[in-house]
Amino acid sequence: MSGSDIDTTALLQQVKQASADGKITASAAENIAIWLTEDRYARYAGQVADHITSGKWKELDDAFWTIIPFGTGGRRGKMYPIGSNAINERTIGESAQGLAEYVKDNVKGDLSCAIAYDTRHRSREFAELCARIMVSNGFTVYFLDDYRSTPELSFLVRYKKCSCGIMVTASHNPPSDNAVKVYWSTGGQVMPPHDKKIIDNVMNVQEIPLGVEFDAAVNDGKVVICTKETDEAFISNVAQQKFDGPRDLKILYSPLHGVGASAVIPALKADHFTDVTIFGPHEEPNGDFPNVPEHVSNPENPAVFDAAIAQAKTDGTELILATDPDCDRVGCAAPKTMDATGEWGTFTGNQIAALLCDHVLSERKKGGGLTPEHYIVKTLVTTEMARRIADSYGVRTCGNLQVGFKWIGGTMDAEGPDKFLFGCEESHGYLVGQYARDKDAAVASMLLAELAANCKAEGKSLHEKLESLWWQHGYHAERLLNQKMPGSEGMANMQKLMGKFRQQPPQTVGGLKLLQVRDYLNDTITTPDGEVTHLNGPSGNMVILDLEEDNYVAVRPSGTEPKVKFYMFTYVAAEQLSLLDAAQEEMEQRLDAFEKDLKAFADSV
Repeated sequence: MSGSDIDTTALLQQVKQASADGKITASAAENIAIWLTEDRYARYAGQVADHITSGKWKELDDAFWTIIPFGTGGRRGKMYPIGSNAINERTIGESAQGLAEYVKDNVKGDLSCAIAYDTRHRSREFAELCARIMVSNGFTVYFLDDYRSTPELSFLVRYKKCSCGIMVTASHNPPSDNAVKVYWSTGGQVMPPHDKKIIDNVMNVQEIPLGVEFDAAVNDGKVVICTKETDEAFISNVAQQKFDGPRDLKILYSPLHGVGASAVIPALKADHFTDVTIFGPHEEPNGDFPNVPEHVSNPENPAVFDAAIAQAKTDGTELILATDPDCDRVGCAAPKTMDATGEWGTFTGNQIAALLCDHVLSERKKGGGLTPEHYIVKTLVTTEMARRIADSYGVRTCGNLQVGFKWIGGTMDAEGPDKFLFGCEESHGYLVGQYARDKDAAVASMLLAELAANCKAEGKSLHEKLESLWWQHGYHAERLLNQKMPGSEGMANMQKLMGKFRQQPPQTVGGLKLLQVRDYLNDTITTPDGEVTHLNGPSGNMVILDLEEDNYVAVRPSGTEPKVKFYMFTYVAAEQLSLLDAAQEEMEQRLDAFEKDLKAFADSV
């Protein structure tokens, strides 16, 4: 249906009636009316009208019930050709235009923007769209002309001294999704005060300039293709983080159908690992992620390793690495013992954080370069084992941070990057070095390979190495529970649940008494008897329930998906460990009890 054929009055009446009949929410009706009547959405009015006349009310409600928000890393969601709550040309365009307008108003001198994209459907298309918009706003664009990693985009922003950056990726979300991550001149994702001001700009975008064609901008030098140059510089910087040691290790690597082979394989080669094979079923760059469980390429999910482990048991592989589609997160699997044909196991993000933290600090100590001014960085929902390891090496931990690697990058700049040793977050994100301000699966893969080779030379497995760290620093077990709350009702229930945790928290969780509630939104600490004191912490919509025996639970709504996350932490001090197996079993039962109580509490809302 063309714009001239649209009977707006009749269509608006149908929308009004659909809302009255409960076929769509009131907010969807409001947003549909905006897309039907306002000039800035004129090019999409025909598609909206077709949906209305075809009675596609569910599709319309899903696409319009809200305005897709900026979360912890940018604007992410399900792709659909129309809709305020979908990723499409308009919402991607608004993101780029809002960023461009803000940078123009706040940055002096020549303006430039780095842009990269992953293997998802429409990622290249959206990357070119963003490039056209930035050029139309007077920016020079530095463009990575092939599938590349998010940390390489972060590096490119710094390498070319760009004003900002855009990465087109939805990380490890399902194939239906896409997103843009927005970066500041530091190479880190945008932080306060820029983030909220950029969001305001995005939400108020009227016109999106599209007069410049991508190929013409390349020919005019407004879009600079710099892939080869950036690749070489990026890998050189990653390789500078390596440590000397044995390299006798057979590695199987899975990019999970993403960009990772462009970063991990060169990094391992630069670190002199020669026996590296890409896992064939996951090698093809493919936005459908066809050969992974439920088509979700998330290295946090142990099931993505099953097929690779089956192969590893027959071909002598000693370490399996897997990275998510944009190669900023890494997971790994290894034999439980030195027998690679026997039982294998994967590691949680917190366990990898502990292993890498100890490896980096141990190697740095050998070089005599550690001082009390050196520091590691972690978030509030990342294992305290990293802090205890850092304490044992006499270095600081900056750990009073909200969720999101941007806070780790920001801390590096605030504290001084020269003394930065290691950054980690529980969701499999790690960084060593100063070359980027976002997590990097390439450098983490390289260092994990080093550690596994060291362990092999000492006659132990990675799992046995982790056990030795538990004996030294205490047994730590963590678990993440995702409570999904989709749709408009889900959003309301998320707010109710967070309010209940603040006002009427459970007095026990898993049989352990509540000692206090840390409320990071209201900056308060409240005890069960009602005593309230000030909380010195980073502001954010998160609550932490401190329980007996150094156990605790963190609760926060996801910044990118319609769900509430429960982060559960248990601990047995080293001096209280007698049998590791018994401690593991007891803490597993405790986590089960935590999960049961938290689910019941959430269901009561």
